[in-house]
Amino acid sequence: MLNVVLVEPEIPQNCGNIARTCAATGSRLHLIRPLGFDISERAVRRAGLDYWHLVEVFEYENLDDLFVRHPEAERDLWLTTAKAPRSYMEASFTPDSWLFFGRETTGLPEAFRRARADRCIRLPMIPGARCLNLSNTVAVCVYEALRQTGFPGLQGAWAGAEDRASAGGTGPAEAGEG
Repeated sequence: MLNVVLVEPEIPQNCGNIARTCAATGSRLHLIRPLGFDISERAVRRAGLDYWHLVEVFEYENLDDLFVRHPEAERDLWLTTAKAPRSYMEASFTPDSWLFFGRETTGLPEAFRRARADRCIRLPMIPGARCLNLSNTVAVCVYEALRQTGFPGLQGAWAGAEDRASAGGTGPAEAGEG
């Protein structure tokens, strides 16, 4: 199961959109404090997040807390940053990958990125564009990871996705279907 990690997210609407992506894809959502919003049951109900019960949400005091509780995350992680030298399309995702996303205003901590520079990926953009909205970036990366792994457990995936993913295929266009 994919793991989406938001490090110190600040904007509640982004977290809500990301939670909906996690609900629709069966991905787990991991939140690293501090959070810029309240996710108590009362706050979630008041915000009308009727899909929140479909998401496995975990909270951590900091990144160290996450890695103590999930040492396996270190072995299969990908960090998204506008400063990465390579595209997200070059990542080799697995069904159990951990995708890390930083704060909306500052991104992932620099020391964290530098220590894992070979695992940093970005979304290609035109020169001068700073970055995409966090929830859009999460959706693009989650669906790329799912595409690479054959959309495990999801309805509506294109025919043969699992067979082509295991054979290294990339999708309908490659097979002349789209």
